[in-house]
Amino acid sequence: MTTLTIRLPDDTAERLKSLARSRGLSTNKLVEELSARALAAWDTENHFRAMAATGDIKQALAILDRLDAGQLPRPEGRSLKELG
Repeated sequence: MTTLTIRLPDDTAERLKSLARSRGLSTNKLVEELSARALAAWDTENHFRAMAATGDIKQALAILDRLDAGQLPRPEGRSLKELG
């Protein structure tokens, strides 16, 4: 495990400590969890960017057109407005 020293404005540090206390966590554990969430979001974004770079735009648009026309099943049979 690595020790990381960061500089934060006093107000931000106090707010993080307060948030950690409210969740029953140490400040260290809170920052660890928030970091894991940020990295997961970044990994997901990079994954979709990589997929988009190799994707077929015409095929994707055709699938969306079929979905709009009701030719493809929607999750749980719900409309796009309900999903939005």
